[in-house]
Amino acid sequence: MKRTLGPALKILAFKIPLAFALPALAVPALLFAGSMRAADAPVVVTSIKPIHSLVAAIMQGVGEPELIVDGAASPHTYSLKPSNARALQEAKVIFWTGPGLEAFLEKPLQALGSKASIAELDHAPGLVKLPFREGGAFEPHEDGDEHQGASAEGEDHDHAAGTGHDDDHDHGAFDTHLWLDPMNAKAMAAVITTTLVAADPANALTYQANAKALDDKLTALDKEIAATVAPVKDKPFIVFHDAYQYFEHRYGIRVAGSITVSPETIPGAERVSEIHRKVGELGATCVFAEPQFEPRLVNVVIEGTNARSGVLDPEAATLKAGPDLYFTLMRGIADSMKDCLSSA
Repeated sequence: MKRTLGPALKILAFKIPLAFALPALAVPALLFAGSMRAADAPVVVTSIKPIHSLVAAIMQGVGEPELIVDGAASPHTYSLKPSNARALQEAKVIFWTGPGLEAFLEKPLQALGSKASIAELDHAPGLVKLPFREGGAFEPHEDGDEHQGASAEGEDHDHAAGTGHDDDHDHGAFDTHLWLDPMNAKAMAAVITTTLVAADPANALTYQANAKALDDKLTALDKEIAATVAPVKDKPFIVFHDAYQYFEHRYGIRVAGSITVSPETIPGAERVSEIHRKVGELGATCVFAEPQFEPRLVNVVIEGTNARSGVLDPEAATLKAGPDLYFTLMRGIADSMKDCLSSA
């Protein structure tokens, strides 16, 4: 049965002032305009949280990039989800560090990301790239011979960053935790900006302005971290896995060893005993765990010593993704080191 307004309601509806009616009519138009602006933004996919943070900062005001390795997941152990595969298929631009860290992405990028501009950020010009450490308190890598090809600071590369994906990689030739030096973050941000401008020239001015602001913030962050760790930078410590070399190199920190070379590989009893002895030799020091990996190993290593334990989060497992994550990540590492080592 069709319902109609009664006479009184008809009169009331007729007498609603036009000034009140117009905003109601305007709401759908505004929502439509907003959705159009969102649709204009290119679909951008990023691999890990630190890279996502840099891309999100440069894309502010245009759109938000998608993130593959979200939550507390680690690129060392990640398996691609169906939703990730769909995102790669739809992407116009894809950012990742490279197969040395995100090996799980290499084949999917070839199969699913063929229509996208793929920026492999470990090829960014001006990156400081450090070889893996081996021997003593740093566990040997299985592919040690390949490490002879590690790049030095400022070395030129045969592959152009941001121009596509290439199979010809020297896998594992260098430490892939590149973002833990703010100067490397600057180098990667420059490639991110160039790639976005090429893919979406309509928003070039916004990308470039955001990139300038990000660069200035990274300069300030670098000075802040140097001041934070200065009082403890000469105190040696042990880390769960050897992920902090770029941070150490930038700020003169002294890491005395790592429990394991790779977080997906549980060290054997002999290795744990070796690190336990190293901690005993160092005396009062700190041994740092990581939030997404087995903390009991750290407890075994420090048992019966004067060492303290702390937590470092190099891949931002506990942090919420977004444009500010990179700064929270770097400050968190600096503060954790200072807090633990000041008391050691």
